[in-house]
Parts: sequence; structure tokens; C-alpha cells
Amino acid sequence: MKKPVNNTLSRRKFIAASAISAGGLALLSVKPALADGILYPPKQYTVQQVIDLIIKEGNLSPIPDTVDTLKSGSANQVVTGIVTTMFATVDIIKQVAKLNANFIIAHEPTFYNHTDNPDWVKDNTVVKQKQALLKKHNITVWRFHDYIHSLKPDAISYGTVKKLNWLPYFKTGEATITIPPVTLQQLVQHFKTSLGIAHLRIIGNPEQKCSRVTLLPGAWGGQEQVGHAEKDKPDVLVVGELSEWETAEYIRDARAMGSNMALIILGHALSEQAGMEYFVDWLQPKLNGVKVSYITTSDPFTWL
Repeated sequence: MKKPVNNTLSRRKFIAASAISAGGLALLSVKPALADGILYPPKQYTVQQVIDLIIKEGNLSPIPDTVDTLKSGSANQVVTGIVTTMFATVDIIKQVAKLNANFIIAHEPTFYNHTDNPDWVKDNTVVKQKQALLKKHNITVWRFHDYIHSLKPDAISYGTVKKLNWLPYFKTGEATITIPPVTLQQLVQHFKTSLGIAHLRIIGNPEQKCSRVTLLPGAWGGQEQVGHAEKDKPDVLVVGELSEWETAEYIRDARAMGSNMALIILGHALSEQAGMEYFVDWLQPKLNGVKVSYITTSDPFTWL
């Protein structure tokens, strides 16, 4: 996710507690490595060692007051397998347990608010049940939001663009991509096919031509979305989610006053999860002896 709705603090910059507690032991046993005719056991990692490796290999500096903290488990836990995903849902937790993995790296909150404060709603029975489920399966959850967006390039945006086969048009740090002209209808179909999305909402004429695409996966918030629309002047603004009373009304009025700018809403998880899938390719070669897998967070909505 990127930024929040108007008049709220940036979710990327929001202050929670520091993520990185000290740790260091060992992890998983898979197949031993063979070098110079000598068998070496696979390296073992603790949760903390994996986190430290990500920060080191990503050339990242520790982020003070980050929301990227442990939401369950222990930094000293020896890792038996890693799963990346968008949300550590109940279904994801059960799938992770079946894989004999015990470390979830999730992009978004586990307990329904940005800082994962369990007292956001006091005596929340669903929070308590979910905490018990994580404890039962001995699963550690680490949120990976601020750090993954700090990679160069931002791994969420890069993974999404890669999934769309738009890397030839992508420039690190730029949200607007110029693609060969297509109709809005064709562009919608491309998003649906590439990102596995069943239904999309749009504002615009399906037959209008689109070439300049401003792609803002996640939740940037109305001010950032409208700001990019004003600055970049795209043919179509593509967002993960929005406040309908902000960006959608801006697009409606802009079109009423002569603009041809269109809007496509992908859905929050559906717009960013390709980045968490790509992160497996980034992380796996850096770990010896521990399996890194990706599990898709399913769309929670049913269309009637």
C-alpha cells in the first residue's frame, strides 16, 4: 500500500514500534550443499537473521518508528519455511501450517489497523482468535511494508509492472508509464488477464484511446492520486483503492469539464500482490536451505 486518505498520516511514514528485535540462531534443514567434494549442511536462520539479511541485501537503512514489526511469534525462532503474501489471513495461516513453514512476511496489517494495535477495538474476539491460531501453529508474522517500498526499485511497483509485461516502458521512481495506444476496454482486459482480476470498476469511455498510464497500486490516498493526475496529465489513472468522495468525484467533474482522463480501480490487494510474488525471486537466491514461497491472498468480495 502507499499513502492514506486525505488528512491522515502517510502509512509509509506512520510511527509504530521498531521492527527489528535482536536475534540470531538457526533455521531449516533441507538438502546439504556439496562443494569441493565436501558435504555442508544447509544454513539455518532465525527470523531476525532473515530480516537483517533483507535489510543488508536491499542496501536499506533501519527505519525508525516503522510499522514493519513482528505481529506474532519471536525474532529468535528458527525458520522452517517462509511464505510471502499480502495479508496473513486465517486461510493463509492454515496453508502455511500445512507447508510446515513458520514465518509469514505480509505486506499489510494482520490485525485490521495500520499499527496492528490489538486494542484498536477493545476486546476484539476475532483478533484474539487469530492470535490463538498463530500461537497454535507457532507462526511468526513480520509486516514488510515500509522496507519493500524502500527498495530500489520499489519491489511492489516493479513486481506489478513486471506482471503486466510493461518493464520496457518502466522507469524507476516514475508512476506514469507510456505504453502503445490501446482502448480503455483493451487496457481493462489486460489488467484483468495479467493480474487475475475478475471485475474492475472504471470511469470513462471504453472506446477512448489510452497511452499515458499513471499506475498507483495500493492506497495512496486522494491527495496523492489527484496530485499525480494534475501533475502527470495521464490518459488513465489506475489505482488500487480510493475514497469514492475524493478521487472518483475529481475524475467525474474533470470529465464533465472536458477532460478525457479515465479511472480504473483494481482493488488494493489485487494491485500490489504481484510485488510480494516477485519478492520471492528477490529473496530466494539469498538464502541457502530455506524454502521461500508465495501464496495469493484471495479477493474477499463476491460480485452479485
